Amino acid sequence: MSGSTIVRIEDLVAPQLTPDQRSVLDYMSSRETDLSPQTVLAMAAKASGLTNPDFEGGDPSIHERVGAYLAAVEADGGLTGLARVVQQGRAVRNLASRALLNDLVRRNPEITDIEIPAPLIVVGLPRSGTTHLVNLLAADPRRRALPYWESQEPFPKPGEGPGPDGVDPRFARRQAEYDAEKAFVPLTQNMHDRFPAAIEEECELMDLDFSSYTLEWHIRSPQWRDYYLGLNHDAHYAHLKTILQALTFLRGPNTWVLKSPMHFEHLGPLIKTFPDATIAFTHRDPVAVIQSAITMLAYGDRMRRTSIEPVQLRDYWIDRIERLLRAGVRDRELVPADQSIDVLFHEFMANDMAVVEQFYERAGLELDRGTRNHLANYLAANPRGKHGQVSYDLQGDFGISPAEVRERFGFYFDRFAVKPEI
Repeated sequence: MSGSTIVRIEDLVAPQLTPDQRSVLDYMSSRETDLSPQTVLAMAAKASGLTNPDFEGGDPSIHERVGAYLAAVEADGGLTGLARVVQQGRAVRNLASRALLNDLVRRNPEITDIEIPAPLIVVGLPRSGTTHLVNLLAADPRRRALPYWESQEPFPKPGEGPGPDGVDPRFARRQAEYDAEKAFVPLTQNMHDRFPAAIEEECELMDLDFSSYTLEWHIRSPQWRDYYLGLNHDAHYAHLKTILQALTFLRGPNTWVLKSPMHFEHLGPLIKTFPDATIAFTHRDPVAVIQSAITMLAYGDRMRRTSIEPVQLRDYWIDRIERLLRAGVRDRELVPADQSIDVLFHEFMANDMAVVEQFYERAGLELDRGTRNHLANYLAANPRGKHGQVSYDLQGDFGISPAEVRERFGFYFDRFAVKPEI
């Protein structure tokens, strides 16, 4: 599909499933999926490959968070059998990774002495340019970033390493998942292409501590949202730092580039954990963000949910983005001015290298000729809309006008010179 192709998803809220999609959903609906903590922990113990896996790592409260996570999935009665299996698998994988982390640190206690100096961090709304900016920064070979394959399985299992072809089995497993996603929901890559080597968000790593908002993108759960927002995120960001130290131990360097929209509602814990970070805040019209996000979610929901429920989806994410932005506006000044920049989406799209130059200057980093060449090569290979673009229709698909949504966000437009897009 060429970058000039514009696709309209005509069956967005009333999916017309292919025979293959229907066959998979029918088959998975017949399976019993046990989401009890006991079963999931037992599955994770086996998956870790460790003889005596330690899931706590000195933090027995992990069991409460695991219970809350699984209870939130269980409470969502609209999930397909496939989605329940996927969520069970995610919990198992994250617990296994947590046990592997604890084992690695136990055997190599010097890991916790590794410095994570002055990371570059991108913070902003989903769909606001954060992915493009972090991938561009990660094209600098001097930086350490988090590819998607590594975010899903950050630590190798005992005895597991690259095969004769040099491919890490963790990468191969993500490639198989990516190929399956392309087969069943092919337009996802038009909206957010998470191929195995794409740079991913560290909120995926925070799932090892069951302290991330990631679950909200997979299920409909005010229950998990409220629980997650009530956690002590100082402790969970400290755990994130330990994961970054362990990843640096396995594969450096320690000059990290990070990004997640989730940080917008945890700026206090973020800057406390990484006090010398330089942060780029991306800003975009919340209406465009919400329109893009809920269209992407609704499209994926044809495999995740028994019905799309566009009004429920719309209302949840209008509220969720408002909560995220209010926290970000409230706490923006916690990040010192000499350690941050604000990036307006329309300016970033017009001249992305100018934003990178400003960011490097603020961080006190040299943007030499070699680095510029690496970034230019990335831009040439990854034009916007590389896989084609999706045509959005907020009113037609979700029954609400852009003006109705925008009136909720006057506080944000008052704080930042964001350009209305729709």
